[in-house]
Amino acid sequence: MTISGIDESQRAAAKVAGFVYLFAMATSIFAELYARGQIIVPGDVAETARNIMAHERLFRLSIACHVITFAADVALITALYVILGPVNRHLALFAAFSRMIETSVGVTAALHGFDALRVLSGAEYLRAFEADRLQALARLSLSAHGAGLNVCFVFLGLGSTVFGYLWFKSGYLPKALAALGVFASLLLAIVAFTLIMFPELSKILSRSYMVPMFLFEVTTGFWLLFKGLPRGQREATG
Repeated sequence: MTISGIDESQRAAAKVAGFVYLFAMATSIFAELYARGQIIVPGDVAETARNIMAHERLFRLSIACHVITFAADVALITALYVILGPVNRHLALFAAFSRMIETSVGVTAALHGFDALRVLSGAEYLRAFEADRLQALARLSLSAHGAGLNVCFVFLGLGSTVFGYLWFKSGYLPKALAALGVFASLLLAIVAFTLIMFPELSKILSRSYMVPMFLFEVTTGFWLLFKGLPRGQREATG
């Protein structure tokens, strides 16, 4: 079926998507790699607890950046649905709902940071507990954050795989870039699901499995922001 030329709402949504791809990537990297990376010491509960209280503002900033990232994701999901809905409305809706589940789980995971702050706050009612127990409780909250992100990445990868397929089918992006999106998204979903089943593999796997997704989202962000959607008509199957 021939679908008429791209309308102005799709072009405007493409600019929004391009900006949000880059913005959300920046805030998520700051929150997870920079802020939390300076505070959390793997295998050392006591040192991590001391870092959280010594750098409480930075830790709170990491939580805030996660919330900002997932708020930006709502705008991204909406923009992607506007752009790719005409290609296949049902698949675009499935992808959008999958990404919304990702966003909901991600916000919940980010909120676990407040649990860690509460148990380390030194409040009067916490004096019934020994320091090492409070540190262990804080570490449990941080672990819940990590586990939540794995669930989040499963739905992110699932929804992004479908959106990647629609990018490929539409011809709005270069075929190679769209194919990278499908591959990167599937890889993210599969590895995240594997870590849910076999958490011990996290000690072996590095974050390198996220690199293809980083490359796809950053490249797509710049492409949509500066080049936008192609002119003319396209052929697609509804």
